Amino acid sequence: MLRFQNIILEMIATGVALDVTAKRLCYEIESLLPGVACSVLRVDKNGILHPLAAPSLPEEFSDLVKGTIIGPNVGSCGSAAFLREPVAVTDVNTDPRWSEFKPLIVECGFKACWSVPIYNAEGAVFGTFALYFKEERVPTAHERDLVSASIHLSAIALERHDRVLERERRGYIDALTDLPNRASYDAALEQLSDEEPGTWALMILDVDNLKTINDTFGHPAGDELLSTVGQRIAAKVLPDHVFRLGGDEFAIILKEADAVADLSGTAERILEAVSAVASCDGHMLQPRATIGGAASSPRDNDHATVHKHADFALYHAKETGRGGFVRYWPGIGTTIKQRMEVIQDVGSALDDGRIEAYYQPVVRLDTREIVGMEALCRLRRPEGNIVSAGAFHQATTDVEVSARLTEGMLALTAADIRSWLEAGIPFQDIGINISSADFHSGTLFDRIEAAFGRENVPLKHVILEVTESVYLGQNDPVVAGEIKSLRAKGLRIALDDFGTGFASLRHLLTVPVDIIKIDRSFVSELQANHRSMAIIGGLLEIARKLDMRVVAEGIETEDQANLLAEIGCNLGQGYLFSAAVPHKSARQLLIDHAQGRATEKAEPKSGLTDRFVASRAMRERTQRAKHAPKSEIRDSADVGPVSQAN
Repeated sequence: MLRFQNIILEMIATGVALDVTAKRLCYEIESLLPGVACSVLRVDKNGILHPLAAPSLPEEFSDLVKGTIIGPNVGSCGSAAFLREPVAVTDVNTDPRWSEFKPLIVECGFKACWSVPIYNAEGAVFGTFALYFKEERVPTAHERDLVSASIHLSAIALERHDRVLERERRGYIDALTDLPNRASYDAALEQLSDEEPGTWALMILDVDNLKTINDTFGHPAGDELLSTVGQRIAAKVLPDHVFRLGGDEFAIILKEADAVADLSGTAERILEAVSAVASCDGHMLQPRATIGGAASSPRDNDHATVHKHADFALYHAKETGRGGFVRYWPGIGTTIKQRMEVIQDVGSALDDGRIEAYYQPVVRLDTREIVGMEALCRLRRPEGNIVSAGAFHQATTDVEVSARLTEGMLALTAADIRSWLEAGIPFQDIGINISSADFHSGTLFDRIEAAFGRENVPLKHVILEVTESVYLGQNDPVVAGEIKSLRAKGLRIALDDFGTGFASLRHLLTVPVDIIKIDRSFVSELQANHRSMAIIGGLLEIARKLDMRVVAEGIETEDQANLLAEIGCNLGQGYLFSAAVPHKSARQLLIDHAQGRATEKAEPKSGLTDRFVASRAMRERTQRAKHAPKSEIRDSADVGPVSQAN
């Protein structure tokens, strides 16, 4: 007995394959027990039988047993594994437990079988060892001793095999999500280039705001969120596969014809599944994700190129609006390059102090008195010319640049307001545009409070302007939550560019704001008896009932101003009154026309009543606007948000 034990132990120690070791064990026992056959079966975690060795039994018998689930009536081995105790069947031909398996065994002359379960270190059954006899009998004491030694050796061999499999599994499986990892992804990619062009596609998915979730709710919540997202993606793309590449990034290899043919629809289903609220470490969180995708084609069928294309698409999706899907197209690389150049230009301007705050007044349409200002970001090029925000709005998709622009604009406007207050100018408030990145920073209120606190400017003078696309364009719960939080802390919110297609009246009920700024597209079409009159009039009525102020943007003619006043719009903004101007000019406008400071002068030649007469300076600006080229007007007027143009 000692000899065969040493043989098997040496095979285990030197890493001989499990099935080879099991077969040698059976041969050794059979040589010690003439006329007796042996079998070793493995039982997996799901209770399924996998024959390892049965050298003296028909292969057809092993094939029959393979894949069978253990149970109380599954032969001797299946029953022993299920009952967790030895099972002796002295008459295979008549015992009901052998009804499905006996023909092949009886044909070989075997009449009895004794099977013993094999336990792992945790006490779970993970194998069986059996003896088959040609007589109707139970095992002898000597046979029991040999089997006792054999199941011990089998347990050692099985446990070593499981450890090897686990090490291999860990090398290819992500420990957190239990999904295939980057190594598995790389191996799977290697096989894709052999596929027919157009029959497969890749998606790269980023979980949005993971850092914020980790910082706010703790890493256990973030880890549970990642695991939940991975499971949801995997369930949605079956039978295709999802891989966790690391951090917040997942990859999906699509081969199903319908999924490949409709990448947008596939991405939409994935995003919908991912976005359901999840309980993560005691916190109710709503996951959000962004996806970039690319399909193989006759020209681009190698996996490295398709992966690079999917990465490009993901980058573009994240920079242009998180929470959605972008499919690669050939020109996307040029678009990304242009954006990077703009980001570099704005970064240099920030470093050199060439970002400036310009101001455009908001006026009462009846008296033309200035009741507020909107701060607009301008970039001064090294050669001296001023560039409006619309020309560099792509830079605001970069989180770092966006944050720096906002910091700069907050500091500039706070300092300007302080100077106006110290001069005794009856200044009311100033609108500062905020980007999506600012809302996702988690520190927006603290940054605003710090910037205005340094200048000792009360926050009652501050209005935060958010465009429709940021407000609820991507149904972003983070933005909605921040708006509610900011209003609860006393800050006022203005919804800018209202009517450009994203927001709805329902959103105004669920995420209220204080001010609605009607987009210039409505004002530009304003004519008597035109439908735009009815739309703006209806909006004014709704706003009054919701206790929201309304400002009409982009007013360029007296006719527009008069029509707006007729339907009850009290406040307006646009080139008719003034272009966006630098600090010194804005100061003079406030001195001349701020509500409570402006003097009304009668000018009978104009044919207008006193209350509609503008000052000479303002009227001169109006005349320049009427004769200026349209492109010049757009470049120098209110063409973009304060610090972030979207």
